[in-house]
Formats: sequence, structure tokens, C-alpha cells
Amino acid sequence: MSIVRRSNVFDPFADLWADPFDTFRSIVPAISGGNSETAAFANARMDWKETPEAHVFKADLPGVKKEEVKVEVEDGNVLVVSGERTKEKEDKNDKWHRVERSSGKFVRRFRLPEDAKVEDVKAGLENGVLTVTVPKAQVKKPEVKAIQISG
Repeated sequence: MSIVRRSNVFDPFADLWADPFDTFRSIVPAISGGNSETAAFANARMDWKETPEAHVFKADLPGVKKEEVKVEVEDGNVLVVSGERTKEKEDKNDKWHRVERSSGKFVRRFRLPEDAKVEDVKAGLENGVLTVTVPKAQVKKPEVKAIQISG
């Protein structure tokens, strides 16, 4: 989803539509040493959806091999997805006209809810899409015991 900033100076609500992460994205190249290729891939975007059975995380990682991705659970409830897309080897005889694909390291962390069964996490990488499935623990419904009223 892209948020378009309106430029009408008379609109008091124009700033409400601004992307709150714009400032952060503008400093990422400075943090990574100015390498825009690394910065572009440093923010690997992920989707997180909750189904009745599980929490499902998906990330598009085209060109990344299974061996270059790591999925871990830290501190008992923090899902960590990290990895690195290596830069294509250059031949001195090649003449590049455009380089738009990003490379570099990435890491994403998600604090999992209490109902997550972290011991049963599954991950798969197929057709460039990483899918991490965290099953949910069955929530026990409280037992209702009828109490007989004397008297």
C-alpha cells in the first residue's frame, strides 16, 4: 500500500496521510554505510496473518536460497527471520546498463502472542516465497459446573 502525500497547504488533514516510516526509511542508507543496495533489501517486508489455527508469516525473497535464510525463535516468543541475498558476481567484460535488484542482509523480528506454539514452528521456501507457520495452542474453554442450590 502506498500512501500519497497531499500537497494542499490549506488542508489541515494533509499530514495525517503521511507515511509515519518515511523518516526512518530516509536514514536507513546512512545507518548501513550509504550502500543503497544493502539498504533496499535491509527492510524485507513481511505479511502476518492470523487464522483460527495458526499465525502465518510470508516474505517475498526472490533469488534467495534456502541455505541463506534463517528462521529462529528467541527469548521464547520472538520470531526472527534473517538472511542475506548475495550480490551477483561481476565479470570485468560485462557492461551494466541498470542495477535495480537489491542485495545484502536482512532481519525481521516479531513478538509472538501467548497462544503461539513456538515448539511447532514450520518454515518453507517455495518459488521465492518464505512461509513461516506458527500453530496456535488450543484455548481451553472454562468448564462450567452447575451448583445445586439447597434450601
